[in-house]
Amino acid sequence: MSTSNVVGAQHDRIGADSGGTFTDVVGGDGRIAKVPSTPDDPGAAVRRGTAAVADGRPALLAHGTTVATNALLERRGAVVALVPTEGFADVVEIARQHRPSLYDPWVDRPEPLVDRAHRLEVRERLAADGSVLVPYVAGTVPQVPEGTQAVAVCLLHADLDPFHELQVAADLAAAGWDVSVSSEVSPEFREYERTATTVVNAYLRPVCGPYLEGLAGAADEVLVMGSGGGLLDLPAAAARPATLLLSGPAAGVQAAAQVAQACGFPDAVTFDMGGTSTDVCLVLDGAPAPASERTVAGLPVRLPSLDVHTIGAGGGSVAALDAGGALVVGPRSAGAVPGPACYGHGGTEPTVTDANLVLGRIPAGSSFPGLGTLDLAAAQAALDRAGVTAAGVVEVVEAGMEQAVRAVSVERGVDPAGLALVAFGGAGPLHACALAESLGMAAVVVPAAAGVLSAVGLLVSRRRAERVRSWATPADTAGLDDALAALAAAARAELGDPAATVTTWLDCRYAGQSHELRVATVDDFPAEHARRNGYRRDDGTPVEVVALRAVAEGAAPAQVADVLAGWADRWDAPVVGPCTVTREDCTIWVPAGWVGEPGPLGALVLRRDGGPA
Repeated sequence: MSTSNVVGAQHDRIGADSGGTFTDVVGGDGRIAKVPSTPDDPGAAVRRGTAAVADGRPALLAHGTTVATNALLERRGAVVALVPTEGFADVVEIARQHRPSLYDPWVDRPEPLVDRAHRLEVRERLAADGSVLVPYVAGTVPQVPEGTQAVAVCLLHADLDPFHELQVAADLAAAGWDVSVSSEVSPEFREYERTATTVVNAYLRPVCGPYLEGLAGAADEVLVMGSGGGLLDLPAAAARPATLLLSGPAAGVQAAAQVAQACGFPDAVTFDMGGTSTDVCLVLDGAPAPASERTVAGLPVRLPSLDVHTIGAGGGSVAALDAGGALVVGPRSAGAVPGPACYGHGGTEPTVTDANLVLGRIPAGSSFPGLGTLDLAAAQAALDRAGVTAAGVVEVVEAGMEQAVRAVSVERGVDPAGLALVAFGGAGPLHACALAESLGMAAVVVPAAAGVLSAVGLLVSRRRAERVRSWATPADTAGLDDALAALAAAARAELGDPAATVTTWLDCRYAGQSHELRVATVDDFPAEHARRNGYRRDDGTPVEVVALRAVAEGAAPAQVADVLAGWADRWDAPVVGPCTVTREDCTIWVPAGWVGEPGPLGALVLRRDGGPA
């Protein structure tokens, strides 16, 4: 599918988001293309979609990729060796005392990405203040086993002083190895998380590097979306692929937050339902919630990201009866191939898309990009074979998505009643009103180009560089301002933009606590602790600083109002439910009792009939 909404002047900028089922491409002038993803060669779909939108070679391609995420989930990364400090070879296996399932005695943690034979200890040691206890002797790294493809170096307390790590890395690089160093990948305290993150980065580099390099010729400049919601240049993305694990979803959140704010909802939950998964994120005062760590495939990745909660619920999620006869939907997905039964590409199992087609939420006779007319009879037959009903499938998947919205709102101490639900992705607008109804939310916002909003987000997100460093003396803040200024300068230099805006943050906690909160200043910590945890300490307990952060942001390739300008007149009258509204990029289900009004930037703002305007 390709649609033109040309407004002039930005045709040379392209956003391309690779999803599990579709690859979405948007031009800076508003033209869009939605093509089936090509899992064996994701770049092929990007190139095909770009050709459908661009007039020749674009000046800029902003890309959101699932290559890193899929490689980690499917364990298709490199053979990695780990070089730790002597005595710490088993950190990646011992991990933390957290149990994945508290009452299951048989549950296992994920296998480490590095087996015991590939853990090569070196003799060196730093003290907890960064001083040298045992110096590293150059050239004493053990021989790396044959067949290794990448090496991760993570030495004790290297977040405080990387001197030994850089010496070890230099020895390995001189021998021709591809090396990831913890002091460059994740220079923060907590040995297990820092080690695990560095290993993940090494594991992904041989997979992601060639893929990203293959996109270099797709445009004069290629930028890649990072998990933190900012665009990285191609060399930085290839060097640190662990920063790309939330690449596409982060872009959608950024665009959704901007559209919600334009529609008068600075506080919202973004709701992105695609073919394979659903991603939700809390937005307060126009800013998506950040996170300093997330877990992917059971492994901690201690890198800046947006606080996106993901569940395996998408249009392609497979419905079935479990061993006890209960209906379950997902996380297994029919994906792009063979896809739902109604696609006619060989799929035989019922999916959420099949259920929506049978219920009439997707009108009979509809077609999706590159698929032709959807097969209603095949969808019904798949449901019948599995012994499930369309209404049951939708009820179960919506219950799971409601829990996801609660996880980022109620469980964060935020009442969803005061929030809008911003629905996008190809399937999000089909389920948004039902979720908002269950949660008592204020409104549903369906952005223009909702089905390709993550690709829009790639164009309207800012270039970003983020620096972090551990603070060695938590109880002593002498020199803190100078250290923050130096970190800010380093972030601005990394971005390469003297005019970049820089924001600094502190990770703080009360003395004796194990986890920290991000605040602008030490004085802000008690109020933030009260907001997040319901209380503050007034007994003189000191506030400790454990890490410093600086975020430099440059200009976005395009402005959301410009990209969506061609969609400004998308709605010429109110929409009154019950009805289905079909658009080229998505389908919107408006239940009885809901009314939609045209909003800014071509959005449709849906409220319960008689609800507050």
